[in-house]
Amino acid sequence: MIDRRTGLTGLLLAVVSAAAFGTSGVFATALLDAGWSAGSAVTVRMAVASLALAVPALLQLRGRWSLLRANAGAVLAFGALAVALPQLAYFNAVSRLSVGVALLLEYSGVLLVVLWTWARLGQRPSRVTGAGVVVAVVGLVLVLDVLSGARIDPLGVMWGLVAAVGLASYFVLSAHSDDALPPLVSAWAGLAVGALVLAAAALVGVVPWRTTAADVELAGATTSWLVPVLGVALVAAAFAYATGIAAVRRLGSRLSSFVGLSEVLFAVAAAWLALGQQPNAVQLVGGVVVLVGIVLVRVGEERPPADAAGVDPVPADGPAGPAQPEEAR
Repeated sequence: MIDRRTGLTGLLLAVVSAAAFGTSGVFATALLDAGWSAGSAVTVRMAVASLALAVPALLQLRGRWSLLRANAGAVLAFGALAVALPQLAYFNAVSRLSVGVALLLEYSGVLLVVLWTWARLGQRPSRVTGAGVVVAVVGLVLVLDVLSGARIDPLGVMWGLVAAVGLASYFVLSAHSDDALPPLVSAWAGLAVGALVLAAAALVGVVPWRTTAADVELAGATTSWLVPVLGVALVAAAFAYATGIAAVRRLGSRLSSFVGLSEVLFAVAAAWLALGQQPNAVQLVGGVVVLVGIVLVRVGEERPPADAAGVDPVPADGPAGPAQPEEAR
């Protein structure tokens, strides 16, 4: 069970993180429209974000360098699986699928989190949690409007499912808190590793690389390319990852993954306000349905599973405390 005060703090951090992640589309669109490739935009985003977090992260590590060495495997796993993999896979997916379908496949990662906590940690979801899962997924389908002009390709579907594994890894690995690095340090190290992985992928041609120093159009105004780069790096990466990791450690991987679905709602709202992309009635209804699903999951997580009657409730991330990542998200 989650302490109420800790849970409220975690929910606030999760929503703030989702809102920050939701701005990435607006900033990235400005760069892509100006001629940047998706791979270069994401790699620069991670590199600049890791540089921005470097000084405060290193200050937090003063006198505790052994903590970084002890978590070296977890850092490499987080950077490669939870940061670089989902972004690389998503961009490969969206090149073959409609955006809505690609996003839906990636966000199916929250279902993988439920299956992981059930199979690995023995946390069978309650009926209320199960109902919330179904409702949230239905709402996500409506928000993404995947039935309108959907484009399907088998290889694209495969990449979308790989992105889902990466997203699930983000929540599972972020839940590790026993002797773990502080959230800000974890974000810095993970982003640095992710940037190196994607830079290596660009060098071998897996990720197309194209940039330009031309001015860009952002929210209806012409501005320097540095503005969206700093926005997507500082707001949608450095701040978003640091607050997101802190949220997962308070809420556990399962609940935080469903709160993370609100990122889609914030992304739609940001596109509406900054780009004039007004959502249709179906998307608005879908947003309400997603929120209902998140509330149901939250309520379900506060109650012990039906098969645990008469047994002490299992903590948020397993019998022995927070989920421990395998040195292999």
